[in-house]
Amino acid sequence: MGASMKSGLFLAALGLLLGPACATKKYVSKEVGAVNQKVETLSQAVERNQERIKKAEENIDRHDGEIKAVDSKAAGATDLAGQAKTDAAAAFNEAQRAMRGKLLYEITLSNDQVTFPVNAHELSPEAQGMIDDLAEKIKADNRGLYVEIEGHTDNTGDEGYNEKLGLQRAEAVRNYLYQTHGLPLHRISVFSFGESQPVADNSGREGRAQNRRVVIKVLE
Repeated sequence: MGASMKSGLFLAALGLLLGPACATKKYVSKEVGAVNQKVETLSQAVERNQERIKKAEENIDRHDGEIKAVDSKAAGATDLAGQAKTDAAAAFNEAQRAMRGKLLYEITLSNDQVTFPVNAHELSPEAQGMIDDLAEKIKADNRGLYVEIEGHTDNTGDEGYNEKLGLQRAEAVRNYLYQTHGLPLHRISVFSFGESQPVADNSGREGRAQNRRVVIKVLE
């Protein structure tokens, strides 16, 4: 066999040996490229999701701030409504007084003279005695007079609760005048000013005691 033929056979054999290896390398490279493409696609998707999450968090923070602002405005509106209600009651009181005529006399039931315990509206024997004297005076006058009863509290507790408590104290006096002395209910008006009209400093015990009071006014 000549040298040329031997060389050709050697190259052919070498090609058969290397051929499958080259094909395998190309296949692996192709698969690696596909995997890399998938990884890149997933990375981009993750980044987009992270951007969406960030925007969602920003929106949540913005909405939370808006909600807090609305809550603050609502609280302010509630305060204004409460003050308007108190002012309206005072205006109505003054209007009723102007319609009925001048003030003849008044008495004040407070802890200087009687006992109004904290969170209570029941009349003590001392308070009943003062009301008895006033009722006898009204009946002796015999002019069909009008009676206005104002309930007041100290600033202990919630404002709405104090307004209710002031009304309960005024109603306790009205009921006593009607049930014990027969004064007609249509000539007795009750109002509550709650804690809005203190006559003493609420920071001390004595001041709070003076503010827990009922004012009874008799008008023509």
